[in-house]
Amino acid sequence: MKVPTKGGKYRVIAEINMIPFIDICLVLLIIFMVMTPFLVRAQINLNLPKASSGDNDPRANESLKVQVERNGRISVDGQRVAADEVADVLRRRLHHPLTQPVLIEADRDVPFQHVVVVLDAGKKIGATKLAVSVKPEPDRRHQPR
Repeated sequence: MKVPTKGGKYRVIAEINMIPFIDICLVLLIIFMVMTPFLVRAQINLNLPKASSGDNDPRANESLKVQVERNGRISVDGQRVAADEVADVLRRRLHHPLTQPVLIEADRDVPFQHVVVVLDAGKKIGATKLAVSVKPEPDRRHQPR
């Protein structure tokens, strides 16, 4: 780009305009900050057991979800937690222990001891609504034969 000077001659501007680059970087940073919590939650792959009495609870969105993986790792709403810290994390994250449900999503192959650790932590902090998540079995009565 050439810019006129006082003498009527043109001089070349050899500078890079950094403002568009900074704008793009800030937009990308905001996108990554917003998407990271969703990506972390999506990485926990649980194979839930099936039960004929399972249903879709409309209050599941307000519940505090605790995932127990096959290898014994425990996550509270997508954030990994050590087994001895589960009670402290639940105490901080559970806003209403008497009314807010704690939903335990345990892999079907997980040893029961890991589920008991979460149940015990919930009882220690005074949570009254503890539930175990399952996949509802398909209703065979309404399927064509």
